[in-house]
Amino acid sequence: MKNFKMLINAGDKLGHINREIYGHFSEHLGRCIYQGIYVGEDSPIPNIHGLRKDVIEAFKQIKMPVLRWPGGCFADEYHWKDGIGEKSTRKRMVNTNWGGVVEDNSFGTHEFMELCELVGCEPYISGNLGSGTVQELAEWIEYMTFDGISPMAELRRKNGREKPWKLKYLGIGNENWGCGGNMRRGYYLDEYRRYQSFCKNYSGNKLFKVACGPGGDGEDWFKWTEELMKNLDTNQCNAISLHAYNVPNWEHKGSATDFTEEEYLTVLHLANYMDDRITHHTEVMNRYDPQNKIGLIVDEWGNWFEVEPGTNPGFLYQQNTMRDAVVAALMLNIFNRHSRRVIMANIAQVVNVLQAVILTEGEKLVKTPTFHVFDMYKEHQEGDCVYCWSENENIAENLKKNVPMLSSSASVKDGVMTVTLANCSITEDAEVCCDVCGFEAKSVEAVILTGEVHEFNSFDEPEKLAVKPYSAELKDGRLTVKLPACSVVTVTLK
Repeated sequence: MKNFKMLINAGDKLGHINREIYGHFSEHLGRCIYQGIYVGEDSPIPNIHGLRKDVIEAFKQIKMPVLRWPGGCFADEYHWKDGIGEKSTRKRMVNTNWGGVVEDNSFGTHEFMELCELVGCEPYISGNLGSGTVQELAEWIEYMTFDGISPMAELRRKNGREKPWKLKYLGIGNENWGCGGNMRRGYYLDEYRRYQSFCKNYSGNKLFKVACGPGGDGEDWFKWTEELMKNLDTNQCNAISLHAYNVPNWEHKGSATDFTEEEYLTVLHLANYMDDRITHHTEVMNRYDPQNKIGLIVDEWGNWFEVEPGTNPGFLYQQNTMRDAVVAALMLNIFNRHSRRVIMANIAQVVNVLQAVILTEGEKLVKTPTFHVFDMYKEHQEGDCVYCWSENENIAENLKKNVPMLSSSASVKDGVMTVTLANCSITEDAEVCCDVCGFEAKSVEAVILTGEVHEFNSFDEPEKLAVKPYSAELKDGRLTVKLPACSVVTVTLK
């Protein structure tokens, strides 16, 4: 067993953890929307206007704060008027990005906004800048948020919604350097400035506008970030996005369940690099915005492996093991620590796609190990991230990769401290002895998620991996907790 010293100083606040850091992403891709979130009103699966009840309850369990929709690459081919009105007359289209399947538009604006109302989360609309028009996006905002007399407001009422919705988050374009139009940074900047100027605040609704930011790290991506920061102010832009996936090799992504220790460490190395990536882009942003008035949103993040054998390659369906749980834990810890600049992060994707928190098959539903990590971490939401340091060691040094054995973060909210820890080693246990300063704790509770790194929850064994009560010791301001190999632990101090 490895022994590590740790220090938490509650008096040193690093940032406020917006609840939206624990956000999610849904796209018309594979079985994320259809069969995942939406089954139709005639389905024997219990539903509310076609929305799966069990999925809604699962979203509520993890206190889902925000849901991004309708994409993704799909967003820049999506025309919102095709998804309103009588469902039998809605336009059918081919989803050219994901599998070439027919999209019948039975899930559209009304269905998405109702889902968010039922869950209690903020809707985040990704607008079509790639193949759409300024007028189209402007009218969509009017349709959703205007309470007066206008053609779009009257159309909404005709379609069954009298009062407007509240819409805070609006992304203007998605990956416009790639699938959203292959645009050069200067061209996108001009298009963004034009589009955002016609996205109005109606009836007391105030839009939080998000520009398409970089897709990774490196000089070209830093220039993309710099171009936006040099030429946009807070009247035009409230945040820029960042997309980054953990992909071992784009040509051979590897199996989600059958992998070697070296492949495991490679994925963790990629995940841990998110810390450097955010730091680098933050440095660029700080030159132009030292007051952090423009936020950084990690729109899409997560592990990307090969699809499960026998499934449609365009549906991106993959299983979810303890490896994914450990990655989710360390990345959420990273976002917490960068919460002064990072104001939202959305894992890709929420159901049945990539590193999903939920898998469905007919009436069956599985909560993945990643789901359980979100459940364990949810009390960080709206807490103040505080200084949290630990001794560490690089468990992938022989591979010339950077994988710290321990990952951690801590926050304080309403007189309660939440400490989240992950032991990334799959062979060695760890014991952490932590001095807690600036916080008087009288009691301690803990829960744990642990298992062999290849294990996952299946439809036959949906609770093979589950969160369980755990023990930790608190004495004279010192917290002691043991971390089994390949484990995630949440400690609550009161």
